[in-house]
Amino acid sequence: MNLTQLFTENPEGLRNLATPALLQRLEDICEGTIAVDAQARIVWINERYMQIMGLPPDPQSLLGREIEEVIPHSLLRQVIQTGEPILLDLMAFGNETFVVTRLPLMDRYGKVVGAVGFCLYEKMHHLKPLMDKFSRLQQELADTRRQLAENRRPRYTMASYVGNSPASMEVKRQARRAAELDTTVLLLGETGTGKELLAQAIHASSPRSSKPFIAVNAAAIPESLLEAEFFGVAPGAYTGADKKGRDGKFKLAHGGTLFLDEVGDMPLQVQAKLLRVLQEQEIEPLGSNKVVKVDVRIIAATSVALQQSVAQGRFRSDLYYRLNVLSMTLPPLRERLGDLEALCDSALEQIYERTGMARRDMTPSALAYLSRYDWPGNVRELRNVLEKAVLYSESKQLDADDFARILPQPATATPARQQTVVPLARVVADAEREAITAALQAAGGRKSVAAQMLGISRATLYEKLSQLKLAA
Repeated sequence: MNLTQLFTENPEGLRNLATPALLQRLEDICEGTIAVDAQARIVWINERYMQIMGLPPDPQSLLGREIEEVIPHSLLRQVIQTGEPILLDLMAFGNETFVVTRLPLMDRYGKVVGAVGFCLYEKMHHLKPLMDKFSRLQQELADTRRQLAENRRPRYTMASYVGNSPASMEVKRQARRAAELDTTVLLLGETGTGKELLAQAIHASSPRSSKPFIAVNAAAIPESLLEAEFFGVAPGAYTGADKKGRDGKFKLAHGGTLFLDEVGDMPLQVQAKLLRVLQEQEIEPLGSNKVVKVDVRIIAATSVALQQSVAQGRFRSDLYYRLNVLSMTLPPLRERLGDLEALCDSALEQIYERTGMARRDMTPSALAYLSRYDWPGNVRELRNVLEKAVLYSESKQLDADDFARILPQPATATPARQQTVVPLARVVADAEREAITAALQAAGGRKSVAAQMLGISRATLYEKLSQLKLAA
């Protein structure tokens, strides 16, 4: 009878014939073999196994002993308990590490009656090609994770917000205070005033700085995808969805900060879900019934008048009040022209570092020309204009003529106006009045809380209220 006939007519006989041969072959090619019974007691061990393990050359002295007494790190008992093999593993014994495989032994009824272990290699160099590939893959994975983590770290700090004008100094002061409080922040201001820069700076100065900073622009994502972007998608939630699922921005920002840019353009349906997340600190991915807890600090920003949107029914009032815990208004460039020279120097330096083109300086005539422009695009527009001037001009010094062909001509630009010099005391008083009013609003009128937010004592706050003629 040949093997084909044996397999067809008596498959059980083939298994019984093949099993001893297979075990014998494994014993021949392996460095050592050991077997245990259902109670993980040694019933057999060959001499080679004893030699590589450094055991006494007396197999009879080991029989009947529990495997862990002889080989402390053995997993043969686990194989007996689970009935599952461990095909490839590393086992430490003394100062040596061995490559081993472990198989369960079963009777004809499928009951586990023991286990057998084979020491495949005594020396690790046999697996060097495999280990090298494994190490390379591990390194690539570590590099990818590190690169991803770096991409989620803030690129800007407080020093990135350029300017020493009173308006700029007040913004920085409020931002530092916001970083300490770990509360929801609402950044208000025209487009291009640096809201995302300041959001990153607040995160970088906060206790969450080592955790992710995740930014999402509500105006740049289609309404149909916004929920998935925020809350994630469960595996196979809908046709075409990733079988492994996908984490949303809230999950990615866990422990850190989520920056919601242009939050005023968010659809009402998503606003309702966002409000629940802010209140409960939990999300429910699309297509899932499982609630996931998240710990996220929210910094929202908008260039639209949210109060007007609330009045028009385009923004939920309850979400507005939930976001407007600590609000900051970033001044437009036309209100901080005292920072114009510093902003130009910073932008030109960045252009030089990025492009490698020659460094450029600003002449007084160039600064005077730029100060007469109204800057509807604010600092973002200023950077764009400076880069155009660098590309068009070959001179090391940029003058008014270099900008005259880029910006609107004086006839269409904001008429030249004299700079009005405001007494410093008045500027400081106005800044203090604005800061105290914002703090009282954020604190719900509680003066002790407002004083704490401002970093002053309660007595000082009352004194300021009296000096500034604010209602106590």
